[in-house]
Amino acid sequence: MAKPSLKAAFDAKKFVVAPGIYDGISAKVADGMGFDCLYVTGFGTVASHLGEPDAGIATYTDMVSRVSRFAQMSRTPVIADADTGYGGLLNVRYTVKGYEAGGVSGIQLEDQEVPKKCGHTPGRRVIPAEEMVLKIKVAVEARTDPNFLIVARTDARTSLGLEEAIRRGRMYGDAGADIVFIESPESEAEMVEIGRSITTKPLLANNVEGGRTPILSKQRLAEIGYGIAIYPAVGFLAAAAAYERAFSHLKQMGDSNGLPAQESYGFTRICELMGFPEVWEFDKRWAVLDK
Repeated sequence: MAKPSLKAAFDAKKFVVAPGIYDGISAKVADGMGFDCLYVTGFGTVASHLGEPDAGIATYTDMVSRVSRFAQMSRTPVIADADTGYGGLLNVRYTVKGYEAGGVSGIQLEDQEVPKKCGHTPGRRVIPAEEMVLKIKVAVEARTDPNFLIVARTDARTSLGLEEAIRRGRMYGDAGADIVFIESPESEAEMVEIGRSITTKPLLANNVEGGRTPILSKQRLAEIGYGIAIYPAVGFLAAAAAYERAFSHLKQMGDSNGLPAQESYGFTRICELMGFPEVWEFDKRWAVLDK
C-alpha cells in the first residue's frame, strides 16, 4: 500500500524534496536521510540494470520488480517513473495496479510517443493531449488506494512550446492527476509562467544537473508555485564520478592503498547499511542448531 505521509505532506502544502534512487544502495542511503519522498529515476534504473540509455528500452517487466523492491525496502514514500505506462490504456491499467501492489506511493506517467526518450535529451515527440487524458482517467480508475498519487508529465514544451505544455498540464490536472509535471522549461521566467498558469494541483520541478532547466532553490520554487522538486540524477552522477576516481587510482597505482578516505564509504559502514549485523546476530543465536 501507498504510504499516507506523502499525500498528507501535499495536503499540508509542505514543499517536498526528493532525491533520485536507482539501485539498492542508493535507496538504502537516501532512505536514512529523512526525506519526505524518494524518486525512482527511469534514467538511473535503466542505466544501472541494463547499462542502456533511457530510450524506451526498458519494459514494464524490467521496471515493476525493481520499483517495488525499492518501495518495500524503504520507510520513505516512493514516487516511481513509469514512462508512458508501457503501451495503451490497458497497459496503463496494469502498470498502475502493479506499481500500487508493489508499495509505490506515486506513479509518473508521461505523454510521449513510444519509444520514449529522456526528458532532457532531444527528439521527443508527444501523443495528442486527448489520448493522455484518457490514460490519466484510466490510471485514476485503476488505483484502489486514495493515498496512491498520479503524476502526469507532459514533454510538449520542447517540441510544441510553452503555451501548449501549459494547456496540457491544465488538462491533465482536470483529468484527475494529483501532481502536474511540465518537463524541461528552459528558463526561470518559463517556470514562473507555469506556476502562474497552473494553480489547482502541485507542480513538480525536475532538477537535472547540466539539463535544460535552471535549478532553483526550494524557497524560490515554493514562491513561484511549485510543490515538489525531484533530483533524479544527483545520486548516479556522484556515484559515476566516484567510480571513475577510485578506478583511476587503482589503474594507476595497481592497488587501493592510499585511496583518499573520502573516496571510500568504508567496509564496516557498508555492512551496517546493508543489514549484516542482524545476519551476524541471527547466526550467533542459531549457531548450535545449524550444524
